[in-house]
Amino acid sequence: MSEPVRPPLQSLDEALQRLLGAVAPLGRQQSLPTAEALGRVLAADVVSQLDVPPADNTAMDGYALRAADEALGWLPISQRVPAGTVPAQLAPGTAARVFTGAPIPPGADCVVMQEQCEAGEGRVRVPADLRPGQHIRRRGEDVQKGSTVLSAGHKLDAAALGLAASVGAAQLSVAARPRVALFSTGDELVMPGEPLKPGAIYNSNRFMLRGLLEGLGCEVVDLGIVPDKLDATRAALREAASQADLIISSGGVSVGEEDHLRPAVQAEGRLDLWQIALKPGKPLAYGRVADAHFIGLPGNPVSSFVTFLLLVRPVILRLQGATRLAPRTYTLRADFAWPKPDRRREFLRARLNETGGLALFPSQSSGVLSSAVWGDGLVDNPAGQAIAAGDSVAFLPFNELLS
Repeated sequence: MSEPVRPPLQSLDEALQRLLGAVAPLGRQQSLPTAEALGRVLAADVVSQLDVPPADNTAMDGYALRAADEALGWLPISQRVPAGTVPAQLAPGTAARVFTGAPIPPGADCVVMQEQCEAGEGRVRVPADLRPGQHIRRRGEDVQKGSTVLSAGHKLDAAALGLAASVGAAQLSVAARPRVALFSTGDELVMPGEPLKPGAIYNSNRFMLRGLLEGLGCEVVDLGIVPDKLDATRAALREAASQADLIISSGGVSVGEEDHLRPAVQAEGRLDLWQIALKPGKPLAYGRVADAHFIGLPGNPVSSFVTFLLLVRPVILRLQGATRLAPRTYTLRADFAWPKPDRRREFLRARLNETGGLALFPSQSSGVLSSAVWGDGLVDNPAGQAIAAGDSVAFLPFNELLS
């Protein structure tokens, strides 16, 4: 009897399109103090209720005056204006001592930095050729009242929190954290600290995936290690679905006799099992268990790591309503050769060297997790594409993929 015909491998782009097409934003929101919103996704626009800066102010320590008055020579210092005070009208033919961030006195039209001035006995002499407007930061130069400074779907970094605070936003409406249930399958797995019996391995994926999920702002429900038994796997799926928006598993998504995830998910819900033209990380399972999404990752640690970054990360961002899902890709010089490419699209662990090129980790095995620690990111190499030293390659930095 002939072997059944296997369907062709899906491309990474096709698999990602299917995943994102199956997932919608959760829509749950909460209000947080701005100082506690780092890493969260905005659920509502931040609209400024004021101009920033709220008044013309000086960009540096120095003297404010009318530019035309520099021809008068020595000018009396008529007032002193620290930041946070309200200046008086500037008397003609005088200068005001001002400090960085201080409002510009009415009547002044320029600022001269103190290093360019000669001062003493209550007066100051400024250089020639002053320009009206020099060293003055204008009202609304950064933000204008009524403008949207941050849009819903923006993931909040430190700069965004500072911008929100600059327009007086004390609270921010953000997407609630997705609840993600995590478990590993495999009777060979043991936890660090336990004796390592013959044939056993420590469960690295549990720690790696939990770290990745928490880094993306998820609430993690850690269900530990599930035995390689169908009833235990079904029970774990039911428990996970009762608590989570998304279920993530590692291992057991192949078709071996001890791979029980496929029949378990089919029994408890529905399953699409895909073979992706991707190296590392060929097998991937997607389905639903009750109201929860399910994604099954391969068990090899680098395969699990790479498929999470490329396929699970955008799903989690979509659940939070983020608008930017794709990481930035950079074109860099390969300082290595890759003469025997795979028939699948490859993601090679690499890091920047001191000359701005990329070095390759010596082993690209899917079991060598040290390559992910050593590397700065992934070289995205098309199927069948050989690389010679000096070629330009697409590079995905980990700092784009881990947030």
